[in-house]
Amino acid sequence: MIIKSFELDKLEFSGSKIHLIYGNNEGIKEDIIKNFYLKNFDGEVLKYDELEILSRKEEFMSELFSKSLFKNNRLIIISRATEKVIDLVAELLKKEIIEIKIIIQCQNLEKKSKLRSLFEKDHQLICTPVYEDDFRSLTLIIQNFLKENKLNLSQEMKNILIERSKGDRINLKNELWKLKNLSISKNKLRAEDVLKLSNLVENYSVFELSDNYLAKNSKKVSNILNENNYTDEDCILIIRTILNKSKRLLKIRTEIDNNLNIDQVISNFKPPIFWKEKNIVKKQAQSWSTDEVKKMILKINDLEMSVKKNGVNSMLFASNFLSNY
Repeated sequence: MIIKSFELDKLEFSGSKIHLIYGNNEGIKEDIIKNFYLKNFDGEVLKYDELEILSRKEEFMSELFSKSLFKNNRLIIISRATEKVIDLVAELLKKEIIEIKIIIQCQNLEKKSKLRSLFEKDHQLICTPVYEDDFRSLTLIIQNFLKENKLNLSQEMKNILIERSKGDRINLKNELWKLKNLSISKNKLRAEDVLKLSNLVENYSVFELSDNYLAKNSKKVSNILNENNYTDEDCILIIRTILNKSKRLLKIRTEIDNNLNIDQVISNFKPPIFWKEKNIVKKQAQSWSTDEVKKMILKINDLEMSVKKNGVNSMLFASNFLSNY
């Protein structure tokens, strides 16, 4: 059974114990869990990855239906799920689930997905697709936040926030809280404050630049450098971002060299790699050998030292480095 993200009040009357939430909007997933499951919930919350459950399925099922000594109600949240979880769901449907609710979080599922089809057709199950926020939904988030916190923003300021959120309500909420904190010491907020605090576009372009450099997408790197008017002050941020991502890449490459599967390394990496990054991180790991990454890190360190010494034309040095492998 399908319950869309704008009609979630129906959850209270559905009686379903298993809820599939799929799609690329992590912000809506967080909001659904927070507002419709965790709010006023007095019970035990258990979180798993699909891989963790499937690797010890019998043990998980045993724990799931054993009585807790401390809490009657339990909420199970399964993250990073795929089509592989369908057998587990089929097995759960055969059992009587009384004091347990299960949330399964997936990325986007195609129409031909068997998992999606099962949840859409079976009235014992609920599925909710979550798509990218549009202008209307982001505007509503701003209005609710302003009302709750007794703040005022001009339409110009709201438009700036929406544009810079890149369709992501998590980014938007972060920026709204920055403005909330600023309002404590400043009576009236202006558009300049939003521009100064909300630097999402600049950060996004730097992260995109570093990711594509490490993935050896030379054409994309060239486009980003041409489209963005980076200053010498931006140069250190770019270098440090690439250096930090290179160090992460070195750890990944080292684990892969120990005869581990690349997908497994990326899925189990700590701190966790955000799902939106996984494809490009995989490409990065496939584009460099471990020795090449070590040499690159040394070159980046040398570049940073040169930039700090010279100061002038720093971005020119960085651009030449990024354009040549």
